[in-house]
Amino acid sequence: MNMHKRSTFWAQTCFASMVLMLLSHFAFSQGKQVSGKVTDAETKTPIPGVSVQVKNTSTGTITKPDGSFSLTAPENAVLVFSFIGFDSKEVPANAAGNIVLKPSVKSLQDIVVIGYGTQKRNEVTTAVATVKAESFNQGGARSPMDLVQGKVAGLVVTRPNGNNPNSSASIQIRGLTSMDGDMQPLIVIDGIPGGNLDLLQQDDIASFDVLKDGSAAAIYGTRGNNGVILITTKKGKAGEPEFNYSTYLQREAVAKKPGILSAADYLKIAGENNNQGANVNMYDLLLDKNNLSHYHNFAASGGTATTNYRASVYYNDANGIALQNGRQQYGGRININQTGLQGKLSLQLNLATNLNKANMNGGRGGDFEQAVQRNPTAPLYDANGKFIETNGFNNYNPLARLMQEQNTRDQKTNSGDLRLTLEPIKDLKISAFGAIVSDDYNDREYRSKISRSSIQDYQGGGYARKANYTGKDRTFESTVDYTKRVSDHTFNIMGGYSYQYSTWETYDMNNNGFLTDAFEDWNINAGNAINDPKLPRPSMNSRKEDNTLIAFFGRINYNYQQKYMLQAILRHEGSSRFGVNNKWGNFPAISAGWVISKEAFMQDINIFNNLKLRAGYGVTGNQGIPNYKALITMGTGGAYLQNGKWIQTYGPNKNPNPNLKWETKKELNIGLDWSILNNRIGGALDVYNRRTNDLLYAYSSQVPANIVSTMYTNVGVLANSGVEVVLNTVPVKLKDFTWNSDVTFNFQKNKVVSFSNEVYKTSPQYFGDLPSPGNLGQAIRVVEGGPLGSFYGYRFAGFNDAGQWLLYKKDGSKALASEVNEDDKAVIGTGIPKYMASWSNTFRYKNWDLTVFFRGKFGFQILNLQDMYFGNKKWAPNNMLDYVLGKNAKLNDNPAYSDYYLEKGDFVKLDNLTLGYNFQLKTKYIRNLRLYAAGRNIATITKYSGLDPELQDTALDSGIDSRGFYPRTRSYTIGLNIGF
Repeated sequence: MNMHKRSTFWAQTCFASMVLMLLSHFAFSQGKQVSGKVTDAETKTPIPGVSVQVKNTSTGTITKPDGSFSLTAPENAVLVFSFIGFDSKEVPANAAGNIVLKPSVKSLQDIVVIGYGTQKRNEVTTAVATVKAESFNQGGARSPMDLVQGKVAGLVVTRPNGNNPNSSASIQIRGLTSMDGDMQPLIVIDGIPGGNLDLLQQDDIASFDVLKDGSAAAIYGTRGNNGVILITTKKGKAGEPEFNYSTYLQREAVAKKPGILSAADYLKIAGENNNQGANVNMYDLLLDKNNLSHYHNFAASGGTATTNYRASVYYNDANGIALQNGRQQYGGRININQTGLQGKLSLQLNLATNLNKANMNGGRGGDFEQAVQRNPTAPLYDANGKFIETNGFNNYNPLARLMQEQNTRDQKTNSGDLRLTLEPIKDLKISAFGAIVSDDYNDREYRSKISRSSIQDYQGGGYARKANYTGKDRTFESTVDYTKRVSDHTFNIMGGYSYQYSTWETYDMNNNGFLTDAFEDWNINAGNAINDPKLPRPSMNSRKEDNTLIAFFGRINYNYQQKYMLQAILRHEGSSRFGVNNKWGNFPAISAGWVISKEAFMQDINIFNNLKLRAGYGVTGNQGIPNYKALITMGTGGAYLQNGKWIQTYGPNKNPNPNLKWETKKELNIGLDWSILNNRIGGALDVYNRRTNDLLYAYSSQVPANIVSTMYTNVGVLANSGVEVVLNTVPVKLKDFTWNSDVTFNFQKNKVVSFSNEVYKTSPQYFGDLPSPGNLGQAIRVVEGGPLGSFYGYRFAGFNDAGQWLLYKKDGSKALASEVNEDDKAVIGTGIPKYMASWSNTFRYKNWDLTVFFRGKFGFQILNLQDMYFGNKKWAPNNMLDYVLGKNAKLNDNPAYSDYYLEKGDFVKLDNLTLGYNFQLKTKYIRNLRLYAAGRNIATITKYSGLDPELQDTALDSGIDSRGFYPRTRSYTIGLNIGF
């Protein structure tokens, strides 16, 4: 075709298009005005924001707050009425008027996010749990995961450092699955794998979907071993513009204080020769009794059926119970959705940012350890008002440290993602998704000249440190999704490609010997250590790492009559972290569902509303190890001083392993979903058995031929099994009063099948180093054939008349602590809970609502190190706990590790108590207004004598209550939610 012919072609095309546009405009100009009102079939109330669309056109409108609508439509047109949570309805334009929409039985509440897509709840064949916003734990959340703590059977959310605003939650699904690899589940936020929890605020989250078993998590391949948590944020929707404001004020109060000896009781044990004349309660001095946290979130949403948005901004000032322990953060989130090309192309954009400043100087466990052991008669200040340092074993003045040191972090986290979805033909969707997440922070630290650290370590000169971190995750994913219905058969086929590149870099430097505090850390080259070899050598460090994941994946779903379901998954994935011989792996899964209640033989059994059997088997991986473990790398050795100059040494620091690969978990899950009595009672039962092969661990290697004495490789096998039960009930449902009661329960156990093979052998592994003094070794041992988390030590046999330890020997005889040896040790307990349960109750009476939430853990022991050390008279002249006046009054011996210090850890917490009132205001400006008061960690029922029985239980050293502890607190919140 020559240029002239092309020009003629385009001229003719443009002319035809103009004619069609004019005819279309003429046709619509000949239409008539159609108006009416849309109401809810059940409540008879108007429904604002309903999409009213002229079928097969882009012409439409939405209903106003009173449910009314008006638009121009051709006389023979058909109007389509649609709204989330209601069945769509088609009505001829000439018959429109009062339109009644019925609530959909397949509403949003029944949609489950499953990874690269969604499913209706009744079609799910895997172990997936969903928690919606209305079921979140109420009150102020330090971490987004606090919202679902105790809400999902098998999901463990623990805060080892209490409500410290600068600590994160430990998360685990279905127990420990690794010895040295990553043990936390993969977090996916709005489709971004490895999403950053700092970017989430509690009022911006719509739901959590937890993929618990292998047949559900296999779609994420090498990162699915520990399960997957899919977090969906709130999105824009069509309707009148809405504004929502949420706020709360929160106070922390110590739940239980340690029984520190008063000055008078201390002198009875330590003697008058240790009396320094003062009476100081250091523990109370470290508490911020006036702490107040406040939170504000303002969101706006609205738009049309083709373009809508939601935007929110927030500010959160979180203050902990400890001095100089806070976190201020602010930021925002924007979601934009747009549909075009006659509904064939859709765009979804999400932008989020979080800027925070953290004061990390306070809240250290070591400070509160000092508060226990510091001589209570030692004064804080001398006659000139200067701090007095405490002399003694393991001693320092924590209040002085707080005043003389600084440690802060400024952090910026940003996220942006864009999804384009094209539907070229009906039921075929092609999607492209791109995301970038960045995380940057600057740390600064300074210790003044008069600080204990500077005087002891830097000859009276100040110390300064600065550090920077920059991390970026770049993700691109593309999927093709096709659904085909043929009579009673429904097929869905999804295939995709995923690419994720992650990089991080750090830089830090320090210097000391500052002669003035005026510069602090802002003139770091002023420290004398640069030129004075008698001072500790300054340091500079920088590092950069990266890794890449590439995957091809597919999923097939088949459904026959909503009665028989089948799902198959395969992910083919490669990771740069592994050796050249094992870069790629396959992760298959298959699952099936049978809705028994739809069978003919069940039709006369009216008690069941739903009865579905599920079974699934899946293979997942764990690539959660440091980068470059498979490669030989060069590292720096020690620097040495020669002729007044520091000389740096270099050498290889790692053995190469071309066969290094991911851990592989194979899991079988069988589940039963059921509901009876018109859905008044329902729930789920899941039984699982999982086996993790090729455990990642560092083993001894022979030198030579190897370069260094350890090799990181795959050897061991770990087995897990468990049962999960969910029970949802509505015991009372009246016109003005309802009571919803939900129970979750899970049982779990594990066993180390092996961690040796014909090449690599290892002796029992030990964890949980016990602190000095005493050289008491490690508290936990892992052996082949045994479970993880087993306490291994001596068995207590009593005290002799002199108050010395008597311990059982292997043959059952009793001996002094000095007369026993390693052969006399035995398994004496476990630090990992076997059972976990929760019980949630929600009562609603007219405009009032009350939530009462209990949760507990059972079947485990706690090693009480505070009792072991601070409860022993030998700790004098340091201060002690009141154990020395009670159960340890007879003890007169050095600390020893035995089951004497193991206590039953079982507990039940009244974890959340919330009372709210929803105001019904007769105004067109305020849509809803709710005022509530909430308490978290209100009461604990336990026989454990320590501060709190809920400890770290998601690690290999679980169950050890350390000497350093952040105070456990009760949180009291007053909040307001208002919609305009």
